[in-house]
Amino acid sequence: MALVDKVNDDIKAAMLAREKDKLEAIRAIKAALLLAQTSGEAVTEEIELKLLQKLVKQRKESAEIYSSQNRQDLADKEIFEAEIIEKYLPTQLSEEELQKVIAEIISQNSPVTIKEMGKIIGIANKQLAGKADGKSIAEIVKKLLA
Repeated sequence: MALVDKVNDDIKAAMLAREKDKLEAIRAIKAALLLAQTSGEAVTEEIELKLLQKLVKQRKESAEIYSSQNRQDLADKEIFEAEIIEKYLPTQLSEEELQKVIAEIISQNSPVTIKEMGKIIGIANKQLAGKADGKSIAEIVKKLLA
């Protein structure tokens, strides 16, 4: 089932169940997808994943800002929306699994210096698209190459 179809079905279900907060998060996904479709390019699965990751990242960053400003009510709302959006992403790798995959990438590409870290991060980001966020990948690569 295409992501657009799944989102539309979930919007209908949330409307019937009167889940206002969930509906808001799902509508944000639909709005982002429609915006991507009107850009003129074909929306591939890879673009959909990047879109979803971006939405989750935005929500988490907003939640951190709200928390730092003692607005826990708004932070909780952002965290809830991030959790709803994350359900549309593939299951994320655990830190141990992520370390194994990145260690394998490093051994295959045999970087000599820390300067080649960007190359490894690029390869890892392509290979792990949707399964881990870029920040986690960068941290583990830095730790393994140090």
